[in-house]
Amino acid sequence: TAIPTHCIIHHCTLAHILNEAARTPHTNNQDIMPSSFPAPCVMGDKSIMLKKKHGTSDTPVQTNLRWGCDRDLADRICNFNRHGAEDYGYLFKTSFLNDSREGESNYLHEKGEGGEGSDAKQYEITFYDSNTGKPLFIAPRGGRSLDQFLKESIKHGWPSFRDEEVVWENVRCLPNGEAVSVDGTHLGHNLPDEKGSRYCINLVSVAGNPNDGSNVSM
Repeated sequence: TAIPTHCIIHHCTLAHILNEAARTPHTNNQDIMPSSFPAPCVMGDKSIMLKKKHGTSDTPVQTNLRWGCDRDLADRICNFNRHGAEDYGYLFKTSFLNDSREGESNYLHEKGEGGEGSDAKQYEITFYDSNTGKPLFIAPRGGRSLDQFLKESIKHGWPSFRDEEVVWENVRCLPNGEAVSVDGTHLGHNLPDEKGSRYCINLVSVAGNPNDGSNVSM
């Protein structure tokens, strides 16, 4: 199944990796990406993305995706796609940003920020595979705040995760930079910058609910 043209973005050239303002089409990503990425990135084999019962996955995406993400778009991006992406800034079309900030506010209120009952652990968001419900990313981590995580994601137009925020048990990076789940869900791409690996991920790919059957509100 082909991705509609309105869902496709241009590939990132090396110039784009170094400068997000550059938007030059490039279809041969393997020519510019390393064959491996430094630890803790876990490399995967291309066999992960071989055809299965439903595109590259065994199952379609869940019906009740978080943040109001579009299920049809999610199913195309996750399961019938290797290089396309949701529109730049798609996260603005969802409740993701507001829900994230509201979730942190509620968390701090419940913990009694700065007073008795406060907790050293900061507010974190767990992002689940839209197909399987397995946890894929937990952010913010690695010493950054929710505000820093959201600002970087807004700057680049897609949720942007760092090495410490990846659940490596369930995520792999292919030699061409494609980020995928171990179950064959297309997630996005690793676009390293001066800080190291940066996983530029489609929100629709990580908008699932936990595979224990529960729903998460934020």
